Amino acid sequence: MGLKSSQIKQLERLYRRKIAPKSVISSQLVKDLCTAAFELGRIVGLLVNRRGSVENVILGDATRLYLPDIGRIRASSQRLRGLRLIVAKPKKKQRLKAKSNMVFRPSLYEIDHDFIVDLEKLRLDLVLQIQAHVEAESKKASLAIIADKGTKVEYFRDVNNISFDFSQFIAELEAKITSQIKKAHKIALIKGERGAAILIGVYLKTQKAWKYSLNELKELCVAAKVTVVDTEVQRRLKLDAKTVVGQGKLEDICLSALHKGAQTIIFDCDLSPSQLNSITDLTDLKVLDRTMLILDIFAKRAVSRAGKLQVELAQLKYSLPRLAKKQTGLSRLTGGIGGQGPGETKLEVDRRRAKDKVAKIEGEIETLKRQRRLRSSKRHEKKIPTIAIVGYTNAGKSTLLNALTNSKVLAKNELFATLDPTARRLRFPKEHEVILTDTVGFIRDLPKGLINAFRATLEELKDADLLLHVVDATDQQYVKHSKIVEDLLGDLKLLEQKRVIALNKCDLVDSEIAHKKAKMLGGTCISAKSRSGFKDLMAMCSQALWPKDIFR
Repeated sequence: MGLKSSQIKQLERLYRRKIAPKSVISSQLVKDLCTAAFELGRIVGLLVNRRGSVENVILGDATRLYLPDIGRIRASSQRLRGLRLIVAKPKKKQRLKAKSNMVFRPSLYEIDHDFIVDLEKLRLDLVLQIQAHVEAESKKASLAIIADKGTKVEYFRDVNNISFDFSQFIAELEAKITSQIKKAHKIALIKGERGAAILIGVYLKTQKAWKYSLNELKELCVAAKVTVVDTEVQRRLKLDAKTVVGQGKLEDICLSALHKGAQTIIFDCDLSPSQLNSITDLTDLKVLDRTMLILDIFAKRAVSRAGKLQVELAQLKYSLPRLAKKQTGLSRLTGGIGGQGPGETKLEVDRRRAKDKVAKIEGEIETLKRQRRLRSSKRHEKKIPTIAIVGYTNAGKSTLLNALTNSKVLAKNELFATLDPTARRLRFPKEHEVILTDTVGFIRDLPKGLINAFRATLEELKDADLLLHVVDATDQQYVKHSKIVEDLLGDLKLLEQKRVIALNKCDLVDSEIAHKKAKMLGGTCISAKSRSGFKDLMAMCSQALWPKDIFR
């Protein structure tokens, strides 16, 4: 460090100083700390525990102080660290020249932003910054504590004027923090939900587009039983390669999560493996992206054996490249007879097991696929046509199935309320009968892994004699969503299938507007809830299935 032995002894003496438990700092410690900082021309910091003992003496440079590793960033959400940071910063010779529009406050001694970040990120009891100037009798200081909304800073013309009871203050502060955390989680606990989250939207597009995208993410959170406590939106010309939002913004979001009791941050985009690793290295919050959230919803909703297998396959394929890329310097040789070296690392074992699990599940799904084809072929032998209901998620497909067949299939005003396909018989006039099948809803940017995993289920659509495309009339993005469904049907090579379009929820919009929308789409207006418009819908389906029989 280039210090003289006398300077080293001067710093060592700071270790021996004690502070009374009720005091923030002692006058003797102020004197010794400021003298050391002023003579060295460098920032000197102390980490002091609640017993008043100095645990660390830290020497910085003229402008920065780097704290040692004091454990996890957030040891507990309801308790402070049990350490206070006291720093003495040498006074600079200030120039009097200033911009005319700036407010000059000579009586205030501003605390450095870095120390505010340390206070919140490390959950310190408090931060006290003192202006080290041995010639002046009084030492200006600023004291920062964690408050309701961010940080509270108090200014002192003389550090020796700080006279509040420190031990009582800390006890009251921790009780207040505990109360705030419990209040933040109260809604989630009452509703039996799965914690609180902050949503992060980083967009290169227009405000109208990102507002809709963020609202859809909020609906996904409702479906996942996650309470949204805040949203953060950032417009960028280019996404940050490592953290999407930039490291500084990410730190601010993590501090906001700390104050609002959020345990999770959810990005309205897909994170690459490197981005996920970089973000998780910077915070101990749970990090999810849009695809992870959708997969979580699917995992929660899957009921059948096929559905559970398909979700597990999609999760494994998505998580496999996102396993932490660590311990790459160790041997990659396989363990066992003939193997040399330390054998496989835990990471490599996890990857191999995941790949083996993927292969096993794919085999089981293929078996279920053959069984499904067998059932389908039996239906075709009996010459019973199949109508498959498709559409954007939450368009009212399950409600329509219930209304047409008098069934009680689960139907909720939530995204992905239906995951496992459901089949019911429907009798048409003139002694015709069909099998009506409800399928999983589509959504924009549906993960490719999920489409591939559910391909065995979605392939049932190929066997359908007619696709009934349900569109939500109340959806402002109904044209865009119809296009998304059409594109996904194209990916599945189903555009050649016969299709009928039903504009649902027409009872909730103006009649004239609803009919204009239906005409533009080439469909008919219905309301699955009030059961209106079914006659025209049945006529369209009948004409598509049995062209020779005209339904009247």
